[in-house]
Amino acid sequence: MKLKKITVLSQEKAKLLEMSRSRTESYRTIQRAQILLNFAEGKKIKVIAKISKASRPTIYKCLKKALAGGIEVALKDCYHRPKAPTITEEAKSWVMHLACSKPKDFGFAAEIWTQGALAKYVKKESSVNGHDCLSRANKATINRILKSHALKPHKIKYYLEKKDPQFKEKMHEVLVVYKEVNELLNDEKKLEESKIITVSTDEKPGVQAIKNIAPDLLPNQQYSRIARDYEYKRLGTLSILGALDLQTGHIFAQVHERHRSCEFISLLKELDEYYGIV
Repeated sequence: MKLKKITVLSQEKAKLLEMSRSRTESYRTIQRAQILLNFAEGKKIKVIAKISKASRPTIYKCLKKALAGGIEVALKDCYHRPKAPTITEEAKSWVMHLACSKPKDFGFAAEIWTQGALAKYVKKESSVNGHDCLSRANKATINRILKSHALKPHKIKYYLEKKDPQFKEKMHEVLVVYKEVNELLNDEKKLEESKIITVSTDEKPGVQAIKNIAPDLLPNQQYSRIARDYEYKRLGTLSILGALDLQTGHIFAQVHERHRSCEFISLLKELDEYYGIV
């Protein structure tokens, strides 16, 4: 078989020479680089086969790819699929339906699916539901189906449900206040003349107070960081009340053992004393 001459540029020749001597590239890539490099130098197929330790069909296949698509194409494997996919779209939809359902709907005690549990259920029930193509599906197959549709049934993402029907109106009022404060801070003259005090308050009840029962071990030759004993003593729960002056950034904080209206009133009294409000 007579082949046309392959023209190799100086940059391509340097790259082929580097790849033919590489110790990190795959064996096939090194072999193809040697074939292309030696053929471009005018060596015969018999000599190339001896140098690259490749058969004649392999050499001709590599050279044909280079003539058709160039040096880069000849160095890479052509994409091929050994056989057509056997999993139908209906079967994939069934898997996604399972992933979007709770395991308890199918008689399981688990709250959410794990990938292993979902794959095991799919493999067991596929034939009953008319999807024989999934009878041999493993965990990796189910994972590919879910990944193609960005489904992660084994993970939980929290959200805050809007239960208040007037949530948008209230949110608008709060944002307007913050915007007014921002405009006031950008104008020093108005800020000095203004007698408005804007304070944002919040409360965190039921904060667990714990105490270590063993001393911390400081870093030394044995430990590269502070070592702390896992066990601790519970000291009950506390309520934290805080307030932030949006204009000055001053923070007010109080800690109480109980969470009642009188504790919140004590925070308001502290604000009155600080600002001199009578």
